[in-house]
Amino acid sequence: MKKLLLVLVSLVLVFGLSACKTEEDVVFNWNIGADPATLDPTLNGASDGADVINQTFEGLVREINGIVYPGIAESWETSADGLTITFHLRESNWSDGTPLTADDFVYSWLHGMDPATASEYSWIWEYTNVVGAMDFAYAEEGATAADVGIRAVDDLTLEVKLVNPTSYFVSLTAFFHFMPVQQAAVEAGADGIWAKDPELYVSNGPFVLTEYTIGEGLKLVKNEEYWNAENVQIDIIDAVFIDDASTAYAAYNAGDLDFIPSVPTAEVPILIAESDEFYVFPLLGTYYYSFNMDPNGDGENTNHVLDGVWSNVKLRNALSYSIDREAITEVLGAGQVPAGGFVPPGFLDDNEEDFFAVAGTYGLVTDDGNFAEAVTLFAEAAAEMGMTVTELQDALELEELLYNTSEGHKLIAEMVQEMWQTNLGFTMPLANQEWAVFQATRKAGDFSIARGGWLTDFMDPSGLLGIFDSNNAYNDPNYYNDAFDTLLGEAQATTDMSEHFTKLYEAQEMFMTDMPIIPVYHYTDTMLAKDYLVGWGRSVLGSIDFSRATIEGKE
Repeated sequence: MKKLLLVLVSLVLVFGLSACKTEEDVVFNWNIGADPATLDPTLNGASDGADVINQTFEGLVREINGIVYPGIAESWETSADGLTITFHLRESNWSDGTPLTADDFVYSWLHGMDPATASEYSWIWEYTNVVGAMDFAYAEEGATAADVGIRAVDDLTLEVKLVNPTSYFVSLTAFFHFMPVQQAAVEAGADGIWAKDPELYVSNGPFVLTEYTIGEGLKLVKNEEYWNAENVQIDIIDAVFIDDASTAYAAYNAGDLDFIPSVPTAEVPILIAESDEFYVFPLLGTYYYSFNMDPNGDGENTNHVLDGVWSNVKLRNALSYSIDREAITEVLGAGQVPAGGFVPPGFLDDNEEDFFAVAGTYGLVTDDGNFAEAVTLFAEAAAEMGMTVTELQDALELEELLYNTSEGHKLIAEMVQEMWQTNLGFTMPLANQEWAVFQATRKAGDFSIARGGWLTDFMDPSGLLGIFDSNNAYNDPNYYNDAFDTLLGEAQATTDMSEHFTKLYEAQEMFMTDMPIIPVYHYTDTMLAKDYLVGWGRSVLGSIDFSRATIEGKE
């Protein structure tokens, strides 16, 4: 708490003071982690890409440490009925010096929801409640861009029409998918290629991309065209792509890096106890494993003959019940919360009660208390599939648990593997892939069980549950349940917040009964930042922000 308060104080001071120019450039050395799949805000779907985009782009607003600051929008107002939001934009430029206008937001938003763009995040428009956006994004018959309720009233006025009042809409526009992209840049390098090419790259945020080496790193420099450039105090960000936590940690300790986004799991306890440079923040997200419930790709979850063993709900529950989540979080040691549902702590319902606490765990005990029931369910599953227990154990040893390369992911997978062996009598092989390959494999559905993780994009439980809608690009378990989809739709359609949350509670209960995933724990964010790096912040949704940071007293 003390460190977070210091960050907030530093942030406030930086907001109020102009940067002092010095003779030498202020250079910041940052490990991003994995090489991002894309730096195009419209196409990005991962936290590593989001961290970079948050430095190079800016939306209508910028959210830092839970505070929503004016960004490209100087101000905004909402109509009395809550159905029209009008944003008043400041005069600002793209990094190439050309003016940024309300038309750029109209283009960017329509581009993001357009089915032809094939953005993995087009689904989020359903949760904006923007008139016509859902129909256009989902390519409903007759739906066109002209029917979407966004328009440029003039160069500096953007009007948004909503189907229902949406309290989180303004804060949502800080999220990377809603940041503007320049049409000329996008069209110069299709499929997001422009966003990794410094010669084509045009942005509107605190920094601009000047170098990019695949697999190695990138360079960002201060964007002199940024509207708030006088308060950007870092001149150069030299960033590397080190996906191995031990390697990054060694580089940090050697003084080669000023900030790293994660540390080796084994180092966490001593860092918590001894380091003033180690930070732990709560995160509104969940770590889980997805069962592939539709391996044949027919769009249905039927029976094990057509869709494999994971079509049996008792088997899915048996594997989930045989995991001791408290043992896992104890080993991780960074304050992670064992997950008995999918929605994490931090979301208040219409009664100002925490959704996580009210929902409960649906009979799933987060320690070892479900082990006996897991054995019973396993035997019942075998019988329902016409197998003996031994035959089912043998079948599961032909499956595979897949995770992306990381010491932390490996540790968790090995613990889960051991729990299944001890409690259910089979040893499932483990496999890992580098991040970019893993993302493609998971998206293609070419897996049996795969690691998953999700952080909400807005302050409502539907930001998590919504990814398992049948039409969602991030529905990795290929879970298809019309009743679940209907509950999500009804929750979004109502203006009655009591009904909204009732539907979401029902949706999570149905989801946990079906158990298409194994929830493991709710995230915390750990990072190391040198004590001479001051004024940095982060979004409550997880993205790092160096727009007001500087380096003071580095030897």
